[in-house]
Amino acid sequence: MVNRLVKTLTVAAALYAARRYFRDWGTTKAESGGRLPGDELVKAPILSATEGVWIDAPAAKVWPWLVQMGQDRGGLYSFEKLENAVGLRYRNADRLHPEWQQLEVGDTVRLVPRGWLGLADGVELEVARIVDDTSIVLRGRLSSLPWDVVWSFHVIPHWDDRCRLLIRSRLALRSPGEVVLAELAGPARALITRGMLLGVKRRAEGQWQAEASAARASADLHRVG
Repeated sequence: MVNRLVKTLTVAAALYAARRYFRDWGTTKAESGGRLPGDELVKAPILSATEGVWIDAPAAKVWPWLVQMGQDRGGLYSFEKLENAVGLRYRNADRLHPEWQQLEVGDTVRLVPRGWLGLADGVELEVARIVDDTSIVLRGRLSSLPWDVVWSFHVIPHWDDRCRLLIRSRLALRSPGEVVLAELAGPARALITRGMLLGVKRRAEGQWQAEASAARASADLHRVG
């Protein structure tokens, strides 16, 4: 009995230490503790995390990459080889696709393909809130997930050529077993989220730099002419 208690406390302590390390990675206290659109959908989350990154590009250049997210669309811009090693069949887009630039409340964003690990419908989240050029709030559909989850993306402009991208996850769980499972999955979630943040950053900055270079070249050509 004592040994079992010691093991339980050891695991709990390890999970707590790991959670303190990976949760709210890359954000300030104001960002991680502040209110964001979608928070109201899970009023008392058991688990909540916010991660962020600076992007040296205008917010308008980041937004289209978020709109086309999804396993069957532009991907998640994270670790494609790792995702596909477990059968998720991701192809992360390196360009913007006009056919994937429409997203409205009620639409779904697929995360896991149908049939993966016996899940007939896979896993998809529904668009619960959307504020153009600013926020996308996704919510787990009860038919595909055992808990209530909100996953939200927020683009915050800083000057005309820089912005912050924040990703927040909030989970409401029902039983202690689900809490332990979610905590165990926390490092993997944080890794994928960090990969997404850096993937969007790389694509948006690359596009912005290419457009700026083309504009400068065009201006130089017209000056010479």
